[in-house]
Amino acid sequence: MPNRCARALPRLLLPVLFALATASTPAAEPVATVRVAFDRAGVTATQATGLADIAAQRAVTADDPVRIASISKLVLAIGALRLAEDGQLDLDADVSDALGWTLRHPQHPDVPITLRLLLSHRAGLTDAAGYWQVPLGGEFRTLLDDPRAWDADHAPGTFFRYANVGFPLVAAVMERTTGERFDLLMQRLVLAPLGIAGCYNWESCDDATAARAVVLYDAGRAPVRDDLQGRKPACGVTPAADGRCDLSRWRAGANGGLFSPQGGLRISANGLAKIGRLLLGDGEVDGERLLSADSVRMLVTPLWTLAPGNGIGHEEDSGNGEARAFFCRYGLAAQTLATPDPACGDDPFGDGIARVGHAGDAYGLKSGLWIDRDAGTGVAYFATAVDPPPAGRHSAFTAVEEALARGEAAAASPVAGDGPGD
Repeated sequence: MPNRCARALPRLLLPVLFALATASTPAAEPVATVRVAFDRAGVTATQATGLADIAAQRAVTADDPVRIASISKLVLAIGALRLAEDGQLDLDADVSDALGWTLRHPQHPDVPITLRLLLSHRAGLTDAAGYWQVPLGGEFRTLLDDPRAWDADHAPGTFFRYANVGFPLVAAVMERTTGERFDLLMQRLVLAPLGIAGCYNWESCDDATAARAVVLYDAGRAPVRDDLQGRKPACGVTPAADGRCDLSRWRAGANGGLFSPQGGLRISANGLAKIGRLLLGDGEVDGERLLSADSVRMLVTPLWTLAPGNGIGHEEDSGNGEARAFFCRYGLAAQTLATPDPACGDDPFGDGIARVGHAGDAYGLKSGLWIDRDAGTGVAYFATAVDPPPAGRHSAFTAVEEALARGEAAAASPVAGDGPGD
């Protein structure tokens, strides 16, 4: 690890912090961890440990935006449901009409693909042909000409296969329906009404937010994402084939992956807590109603539950082939934990409570947003530089995630963070 200033040392006792969760298993030391507990009324406890930026020796806080990975999907779903409530989207309509071209599984051309299937990873798609590489000015649909983009063995609606590629298609439908660029649309639908300083990729964030970016690191502590050095990047999207980054080339629905709807949301742990409180409040938080209670129930209700032969219980793109399933119940971009099945390892809390939310995993980051709707409580967390991740003791989640979920990590640290507060 790089040397750290004496002022930061008391906050970086993470080998001790995670020893309780990993017992005799050697644990990697994250560069930063943040955990925010909350209930319907507000934040109840905050812990922030480590550095948002090693080179700048900047301590991480619960207000610092981080690339939160797949929790981005859950926030996207909130925006999509807002449009559905307004009558602009139909979750069960063939998305081909909105896209302006026909989306069909090559082996099942008579089966319409809908937003409900895309949001629940049951559209017959795979990530094998990619989903991130289409440049500014390109056409996302060209990826789907590759046979590897499709699950040749299963028709849409019959099988769960976690596929990031479906979410750029959802974003494209949202763009074509509204005529608005996806990142700006999500500002209007979700982030701005909730007062969250966040953005999908960096273009729609302000300079002050970008200056607080949490850097993501690999196992060698080399920056791999968001080493912004205090300023917004010159280009917040994949540049055009000629290297230019002229966003006037954007065309509604042409490239729904441009602003990384599947994983590119930059948001703080406090911002995630606000999302969690929205769901705890049946679509209302701090006097702001975004969704109806019926829409929230639809969002979190599982559409798929693991059974023999009906799905794959882990993300193939991550290379994690856990002995027990990571995904066992899934709704509209919402994962339900603690499935009572011996094949399932989806309980990082270890208490059997069926919390709802989503996990995130990318570029050495592990993250989670989980709510207990019955108890009215929740937790948001992330850790950086968890690579390679030490295995969990009682679930298919990592030891770091188990510790943050249960609060053990914060309890073990003598100087854990900033204390309770909004």
